[in-house]
Amino acid sequence: MRVALYPGTFDPITLGHADIIRRACPMVDRLVIGVAINRDKGPLFSLEERVAMIKSDCADLTDQIGTEIVVHPFENLLIDCAQDVGAQIIFRGLRAVADFEYEYQMVGMNRMLNDEVETVFLMADAKYQPIASKLVKEIARLGGDVSKFVTPQVRAALLERL
Repeated sequence: MRVALYPGTFDPITLGHADIIRRACPMVDRLVIGVAINRDKGPLFSLEERVAMIKSDCADLTDQIGTEIVVHPFENLLIDCAQDVGAQIIFRGLRAVADFEYEYQMVGMNRMLNDEVETVFLMADAKYQPIASKLVKEIARLGGDVSKFVTPQVRAALLERL
């Protein structure tokens, strides 16, 4: 069974994240979406809220694509999380060159910790490249329309929270 991990904070999940999830699914039998409990980032949404949003946004994908999708919170090292869930692959989405520089360094460190887990980069679709959760939250905070960046459920959660 091919198992992959797609990690992130997902605060909140965006259409860019969903695009990477949709494109990663056909490559594996099980995709584990690892929701990081990164306290340093001070997330707007609780872990439980982020997990629920991801489950809601991905509910139909298993039926459509046939890949099992599991949402898994984690607070340990990414490479340890990959081992915990039995992942042989870590998917990472890239939007820009700056993303690549950071991710390249992370891959090197992860390979030194466990060289049996491969990292696969997926370039964001051009229409999603500028989307970042941080910017989506800022636009919502300032009263802007975020409907081009998130699903209606996530938009409603943002409006309710802010």
